[in-house]
Amino acid sequence: MVNSVYIHVPFCAKKCEYCAFYSEGTNGAKIERYVDALLTEIHTHSPLAQPKMMFFGGGTPSLLTLDQWTRIFRAFQEVGWSSIDEFTVECNPATVSEAKAKLFLENGVNRISMGVQSLDEDLLDRLGRVHSRDMVFRSFRILREAGFNNINLDLMFAIPGQTEAIWEKTLAEILDFGSEHLSCYEVIYEEDTPLYEQLKAGEFDVDEALASEMYEMLIDRLDQNGFEQYEIANFAKVTDLAMKGIPAYACRHNVNYWVGGEYLALGPAAAGHLDGQRYQNWSNTDLYCEAVKAGRLPRDGGERLKPLAKASETAAFSLRMNRGIYFEEFEARTGYSLNQTWRTELDALVQRGWGERIEQGFRLTREGFRFADAAGVELLKVGSVA
Repeated sequence: MVNSVYIHVPFCAKKCEYCAFYSEGTNGAKIERYVDALLTEIHTHSPLAQPKMMFFGGGTPSLLTLDQWTRIFRAFQEVGWSSIDEFTVECNPATVSEAKAKLFLENGVNRISMGVQSLDEDLLDRLGRVHSRDMVFRSFRILREAGFNNINLDLMFAIPGQTEAIWEKTLAEILDFGSEHLSCYEVIYEEDTPLYEQLKAGEFDVDEALASEMYEMLIDRLDQNGFEQYEIANFAKVTDLAMKGIPAYACRHNVNYWVGGEYLALGPAAAGHLDGQRYQNWSNTDLYCEAVKAGRLPRDGGERLKPLAKASETAAFSLRMNRGIYFEEFEARTGYSLNQTWRTELDALVQRGWGERIEQGFRLTREGFRFADAAGVELLKVGSVA
């Protein structure tokens, strides 16, 4: 039985220019069918999980109506999904209301992740966001006044047209909010997105040097203001209460991903990991609803990794965290010795200046974090030949 559940809500008021995740526009009738199917999925799969961590992602979960959320919360009560330690809902600043914040808090939601991306109006337009700068301030105030004391704000940097001065101003303003957590991502140009097509058409160039400078500024500013970087893109307020090598306000649901933990995933396009098997639901809301209504698993394939391949994946993802990989913890989880099975790869990372051996294990250096994906690929190669 797993203790983490991810639920995907695939609806957005408008698709952002950079987004390659599965989502679609709002449609009242389709959203109702989705909620009906989700409730069925919750009841069907509830014996597989007793969640201590719950994460509603999207899409835009906060688009759902008060009535729809009430039905979902009621289903949780019916299946015994209560006393969730970390219950996160992603919100767009344009869809936060006092009534919704109150309903969330009354039903156990205790962490909000709000997609800000930028506080510059021109850049918000450039990204295709539906919210304004003023909406961010208003929504944050509503959440605080409702009683939320664990709020994450998402930011993006290296946005086309974003200067170092704009990024510095954004960081200063974001820090003034006083949120407990920040997730800060460099823009990625995914195929089949408008932003990628604009890049291909030569409408702008990617400035890698500027992106690196912005990332260095991010790390320095947040460190100076009481945040601890615990993963490449994630920073949490430092408190006296903390998990082993992880700050107390870290997103525990995401940490579970990075250390190779299992989790139940519900909703269209949701990807889960159960009993050693990875699976993904249909990335099509109609197909998802039809399958659930017919009593079938709404899955679009799955894969059971061999033990060494799974261990290699765990090693690659664990490198994303600042704490690195603890040797004893890794061997207890996977059955493999990182220091022996991946010795050649670890030595190579050290020689490049990307990695370093520490008393309890191995971690990437500050420079290595800029090349974390490439470092992870080296560890994955070991599992690919098994």
